[in-house]
Amino acid sequence: MQGDRVDLVHPVILCGGSGTRLWPASRESFPKQFIPLAEPLRSSFQAAAARLSDPATFARPAVITANDARFLVAEQLAQGRIEVDILLEPCRRDSAPAVAVATLHAAARDPEALVLILPADHAIGDDAAFVAAVRAARAGARAGHIMTLGIEPTHPSTAYGYIQPGHPLPGKAGEAGAHAVARFLEKPDAARAAGLIAEGALWNGGYFLFRADVMLAELEARAPEVLEAAQEAVATAERDLDFVRLGAEAFARAPQISIDYAVMERTDRAGVLPVGFPWSDIGTWGALWEIAERDADGNALRGRVAVRNTRNSLVHGSGEILTTVVGLDDVVVVATDDAVLVTSRSTAPEVKGLVEDLRRRSAPEADAHRLMYRPWGSYQRIDIGARFQVKRITVKPGGRLSLQKHHHRAEHWVVVRGTAEVTVDGVVRLVHENEAAYLPIGCVHRLVNPGKIPLELIEVQVGSYTGEDDIIRIEDVYGRDKA
Repeated sequence: MQGDRVDLVHPVILCGGSGTRLWPASRESFPKQFIPLAEPLRSSFQAAAARLSDPATFARPAVITANDARFLVAEQLAQGRIEVDILLEPCRRDSAPAVAVATLHAAARDPEALVLILPADHAIGDDAAFVAAVRAARAGARAGHIMTLGIEPTHPSTAYGYIQPGHPLPGKAGEAGAHAVARFLEKPDAARAAGLIAEGALWNGGYFLFRADVMLAELEARAPEVLEAAQEAVATAERDLDFVRLGAEAFARAPQISIDYAVMERTDRAGVLPVGFPWSDIGTWGALWEIAERDADGNALRGRVAVRNTRNSLVHGSGEILTTVVGLDDVVVVATDDAVLVTSRSTAPEVKGLVEDLRRRSAPEADAHRLMYRPWGSYQRIDIGARFQVKRITVKPGGRLSLQKHHHRAEHWVVVRGTAEVTVDGVVRLVHENEAAYLPIGCVHRLVNPGKIPLELIEVQVGSYTGEDDIIRIEDVYGRDKA
């Protein structure tokens, strides 16, 4: 509290990234922050949003995410009944432009607002301790420091950057345990990591708390091109349904640079508050094993799995596939319905390079799941051949696919559950269970679920080309004809 000011913190969740080191569970179409990994029933993004629920500490949160992830974000927030502002990045530009946009968004409400930047894909084992740390860091931020939460290391990790604390900050910030930052250090080798921990260095977890006017001044002084692009992107933003689309042309001009390089490693205002709550960035399968509940043999098991004579391993299965491991130690085995990963825990970080290899080979499994989520529901590929594709489509009650047509394929829809409202060239009819509809090549069509239960149907596509880019949207209630 300063005068009559109520120091509510304006949290902004950065929800980008693809998490390729956690392939095949995490992919471009459904990245790790949306997958229940550290917890069985909610994603790390949902956990991060729920962590900001204390109205005495936090103002209405904002989320900055990619355009393609907007409906995933909205759906997962709706499941938790959490209301936020959702800002859409037209392209990826690393964290500095995102932080600039977040700061401008908060400054529009209060030029001296306290802004908290936090990642969407981390696991925190003590929510109360996290909130207490944010409260403790407010004094330093209000005094004009750009505060970061420095994670007290549990082992000499080469996966994280480090922060060396300097002298205690003056006043209430120092009383809360905050220090000036002596310097930020890049990811070290193992020997250097051990030495840094012995010297009292902290992990850089990517949490920043600052006054909006302070960060804007630092951006103007140290990264003016980032700030200028962000200002124009915010000024030219447009509202689309429940989203705010940042100006695409302006945002694309922003340099691709992290907030660490742009500001934190150059500013003389950096402060750090050491924190000891359980934390992981869940960056690799090995990192997930470290925080997961394990059995007496040290195995972390998830899904429909069985192991024998196996120790200190992570076995992760999804769907109905039974995943079994016999006679192995210190391994990672991950099975999805279309891909299987087997690696040692020590080489798990190399999965990112494997995904890059798969992309060079144009393997669809590199980025796309068989099960794909859409604002109206989902579809799952069952089979595909040279001139056909078979999908299972699920439409939520009230869900409405776009009015569309295809140049290269005809489609057959067979309803297996619920009732479908099918439009073909202006003719509307209801199709019930065990009934079918035929959509010839070039017809203008739409599918709607008018009922109270999910609509399930089997779609058979036949034609010279069955790719997703053979969809010409004429009208779409979800705004995808503008994307």
